[in-house]
This record gives sequence, C-alpha cells and structure tokens, in this order.
Amino acid sequence: MFSPILTIVIPCYNEEEVLSETMKQLCNLLDQLIFEGAVSEKSKLLFVDDGSRDRTWTIIYKHGLTDLRVKGLKLSRNVGHQNALLAGMFAAKNQSDCIVSIDADLQDDTEVIRKFLDEFRGGYEIVYGVRKERKTDTFFKKHTAQGFYKIMKMMGVTIIYNHADFRLMGRRAVEALEHFDESNLFLRGVVPLIGFKSTSIYYDRKERLAGETKYPLGKMLSFALEGVTSFSVTPIRFISLIGFVSFFISLLFGGYFLLLKFTGQTETGWTSLITSIWLIGGLQLIAIGFIGEYVGKIYKETKRRPKYIIDIDTYNLASDKQVGTIIENVDYMDRLGD
Repeated sequence: MFSPILTIVIPCYNEEEVLSETMKQLCNLLDQLIFEGAVSEKSKLLFVDDGSRDRTWTIIYKHGLTDLRVKGLKLSRNVGHQNALLAGMFAAKNQSDCIVSIDADLQDDTEVIRKFLDEFRGGYEIVYGVRKERKTDTFFKKHTAQGFYKIMKMMGVTIIYNHADFRLMGRRAVEALEHFDESNLFLRGVVPLIGFKSTSIYYDRKERLAGETKYPLGKMLSFALEGVTSFSVTPIRFISLIGFVSFFISLLFGGYFLLLKFTGQTETGWTSLITSIWLIGGLQLIAIGFIGEYVGKIYKETKRRPKYIIDIDTYNLASDKQVGTIIENVDYMDRLGD
C-alpha cells in the first residue's frame, strides 16, 4: 500500500488554551496512521502562528524541540486565517505528497482524515470535508452561513456547500493553487477552480475544545463580502439594474405628473419629494460603496504586496547548525513565555 508523506497544517491565532490538547490528539492520530502504514514515517504536523499575542508560538516552539513530528511556522504579523493557511501549505508542499488543513480548535473530526487518505490513494487530488448538519452553530450563525452559500450559488460562484477549510490537497493541487497570485484570495472559491479530480467526505462537527471563536460577527461579514466581491461582479450589475429600473419608473412618473399638470390637478407634495430624495440618495451611496469595494481590490492587486512574511520556519530547516541554534534559544523562549 502506498504510504504518502502527509503534512497536517494547522493555522493558529491566540490558541494557547486549546493548543496542547490539539497537539496531543493530532500526534496520537499521526502515530496510529504511521503504525498502520497509512502514511509515511516522514509525515509531520505544521502549526502556523498567525501573529498571536499570547503564548501560542512558545508552545509550538517548545513542543517541537522534543517531538520531531511537530514543526512551526511563525509569521511576522497577523495576516488572517486564509493567508496563514496558504503560508503553511506552500511551506510544506515540497516535502509532502498530500496536505490536510484543519483548524486548531479541532471542531472538525480528525478521524475523517483516514477517509481523506483512502480517497487520495484512490486517485482524488482534492478531498473536501463537508459538514452534515450545523447542530453546533447558533441560530443566527447557522442561517447566515446557509444564506451566504445560497447567495454565492445564485451569483454563479462554484463553492462546496457547508465546506470550510477542512480538506486534503495533493501536491499537484497545491502547486496549481500557487499559480493563483491575486492578493484577495478566497480559498473556498479558488480551490474548486483548480479542476483536479475531487470528492467530498461528510462528517459531524464537534464543539470547540476551549477558548473562543476567532470569527466574530464583524469578521464573518467581512469574510462574506470578500468572497462575494472576489468572485462575482453581480453586485455591480444588480446596482446597474436598479438604476435602469429607477430610470424607467421616473419616466412613467414624469409622464403622470405632466398629465396632472395639464389637467390642473397638481398639488404640492412635500412627503413624496423628500421620500424620493432619500431613496435615490441611499441607492447612490450603496452603489458608490460597492464600486469602491471593487476599486479597493484593484488598488491592492496593483501594489503586489506579499500575502505574508515568514519570521521563523522550523519545518524547512537548512542545516543541523540551524537546528542547534534553535535548541540553544530554548532558555530565551522559556523566559519569553513566562
């Protein structure tokens, strides 16, 4: 049986409360997979610290000194979940046959990774983890999430329903993903565009082990807007449609008011005047806002700034000398953590 080199990439942002248990569970899973021959002994865990302000990096760093399976990637600042995930995948691709991405809170079922590997050995280059239901979500989050997927589908965006970022990608797929060089990269929409053979595995999501969600309402709305504007110009077209409809309605009302004037039935209407001004003004502001969102994306793309900058990489160590330097710094990291 083919035993691929697996790297599990785990983006982390202020996850000190849950990180030790996450490492324990994933290390146990990796040991089992290696013992069963499902993956190579060279398989590893790669924790990506996305500019955390707590002891997240200290925990990753110190654990990696005693466990060769645990590697770390420290970004120079917080760049967001999607970019942190990209950083980990691109760092691991040259030493991996396949990469699984999973969140640090382990709400996604780690046992599903076995099924991912079965499908990968069966010839699938991309395997999506898809939630069966949303029992663990609040009423608000459940319905807003479902509404988001429906809106994306209506706009013609290819997106896997109820799939977040729990997936397996083969090396070929990750190398293809690297060619998508835009700054505003929405992974859930980009990965299906790669086009390699793919399938889905359905699972039940669990409660968060500890800590708080890193996607409050503000970030959720920003993430949704990013997804919509990154893949579709439908909002702009919709605004244009509203403009045309308003124009034709104004022509009809214009003709109606002229008719009233010629027949001597006109009356001064303050309410209708104010209402129309506020309506048109509001539509104009919304239109300007949407256009500004797209112009802003163009502005970001033209600057070509890097998506992330790596501060420390213990996954791709250049030499034993570098390993020695890291080990010598353990006392410093202990003091930093304290």
